[in-house]
Amino acid sequence: MAFTGRTAAIAILASATVAGAAMYWLQVYAYYDTLPETTVLRATTETGVEPLSLSEFEGIDATSSPLRFRACALLADPGELSHALPAAKPEPLTGPSWFSCFDAAAIGADLQSGAAKALLSEREIHLGVDRILAVYPDGRVFAWHQLNGTLEN
Repeated sequence: MAFTGRTAAIAILASATVAGAAMYWLQVYAYYDTLPETTVLRATTETGVEPLSLSEFEGIDATSSPLRFRACALLADPGELSHALPAAKPEPLTGPSWFSCFDAAAIGADLQSGAAKALLSEREIHLGVDRILAVYPDGRVFAWHQLNGTLEN
């Protein structure tokens, strides 16, 4: 059987399809780990960093990037955040579609409208990265990591 242009084209298309599917899977699924329910979220106050009492915690993270952290939970007592420091320029980052409890667009809109407030969870959780909380009056809390600008300049 002779090697033809058609065979080469099919081989190129097949390898491109496999490579594309592998890249998609690596970006969306491969590096994420589900966090245990015992994961602790904290809030920064003027006196330090204090742990929060949570229930129904769901979280994901990845070692490949400090910006892949996302979490959703319920606060046992939303009042425990009354002394937490506000977060500067909160911008929830979109997570993978399969992590359905975290809707970055809705959280961002609620932060802009005042339906939720943004608080600093932990400053410099990784070099140049802060953990931010979006807190709703009903006790829902969402957390993510975002760049804090300390690495600029």
